[in-house]
Amino acid sequence: MSEGEERPLADAAWLHAPASRRLLEALTARGRPARFVGGCVRDALLGRDLVGQELDLATPEVPDEVQRLLKDAGIRAIPTGIEHGTVTAIIGKRRFEITTLRRDVATDGRRATVAFTDDFREDAARRDLTINAMSCDGEGRLFDYFGGRADLAAGRIRFVGDAAIRIAEDYLRILRFFRFLAHHGREPADPVALRACAAAAGQIERLSGERIRMEMQTLLEAENPLPALHLMDQAGVLEQVAPGPVAFERLARLLGQAPEADALLRLSALLRPPPAESRAAGRVAERWRLSNEQRDRLMQLVETPLPPLAAAPSERRRALHRLGKNLYLDLVRLAAADVAGDPGTGPTAAVAEANRWIPRRLPVTGDDVTGLGLTPGPRVGEVLRALEAWWVDRDFRPGREACLAELKRLVAQEGGASAVVPSG
Repeated sequence: MSEGEERPLADAAWLHAPASRRLLEALTARGRPARFVGGCVRDALLGRDLVGQELDLATPEVPDEVQRLLKDAGIRAIPTGIEHGTVTAIIGKRRFEITTLRRDVATDGRRATVAFTDDFREDAARRDLTINAMSCDGEGRLFDYFGGRADLAAGRIRFVGDAAIRIAEDYLRILRFFRFLAHHGREPADPVALRACAAAAGQIERLSGERIRMEMQTLLEAENPLPALHLMDQAGVLEQVAPGPVAFERLARLLGQAPEADALLRLSALLRPPPAESRAAGRVAERWRLSNEQRDRLMQLVETPLPPLAAAPSERRRALHRLGKNLYLDLVRLAAADVAGDPGTGPTAAVAEANRWIPRRLPVTGDDVTGLGLTPGPRVGEVLRALEAWWVDRDFRPGREACLAELKRLVAQEGGASAVVPSG
């Protein structure tokens, strides 16, 4: 059967959506073809819902002509990557990324110098993996020059053409190989690809932290990222992005007990000592260029002592008050997965306590302290902290009147004590 004769996507809803038909009509107005390419074709063959997903297209029309065609059709166009031939079209809530067919002129392992072409096969040949090199036209005809459909069905992740050459064009493709292996691959992994990744692993240091973060977070989001992570470790790739030993066993138990765990929680399972080094998480946060919010959460997850799963309810409530529900639940999940923990003690009771938890607020304020004659300043905070410790130790039961009585005792103590001490 010749290329493009099969129409496996003929009934795809996204292909026949009004926005897609309008865009195809605009791009083909001069009689030249346009095809959907890459991820949307791959995911559609897997039967995945593409609602809301950005769709990629390729066309032989040059970027200036693409913009003119879109303008003539009344479609909003944004030159998002014009130097690389990419224009973004927006129709309603749907975004389309349209790129002129390209061929590589020169590459340096991080970026490529490209020239435009009108050959779809030549454009497909410069893509990384066979499962990402497929395209389809407006009738759902599939163009698969390198066996991507068969590879997808078999869970076989292969580079297009020579693996070493593909990797040398952009060393990020090492991480992309393992990311797609985690999401779409089945064992055994392609040995040619693995050898090429291992040979070039040292070149990962040339990549920006942002690019590493995007690939690794997506990899960690896979239903079970462990097989890919183990292969990365064996190939000498993992140490390039997460130096030092990592806790595979802890992550395995986390996935078994809390499959809903997000990428950052999964990463913390790998990076909590032991066996990870104490500075591993900080080094990863810096190398991956995590946002401040992501970095702070990762460090909390790695450095905060784990709550005992068999703790009394009152102790759990104290921990919830101190840590907050979200952090407490994450730490409980890590405790249940900890390789040094008791495998017979599950997180069920602690999770139930957290789900019942209603945040408490100390029923007195700084105004109550100064109202008793204490001068505004650092001592007010000390008194409030001492009062809160007294209140928390009593399982948050004392109401406002009891707290005011204890507050009066603490303020009276200010006259001669060098430190504020709550009553026993």
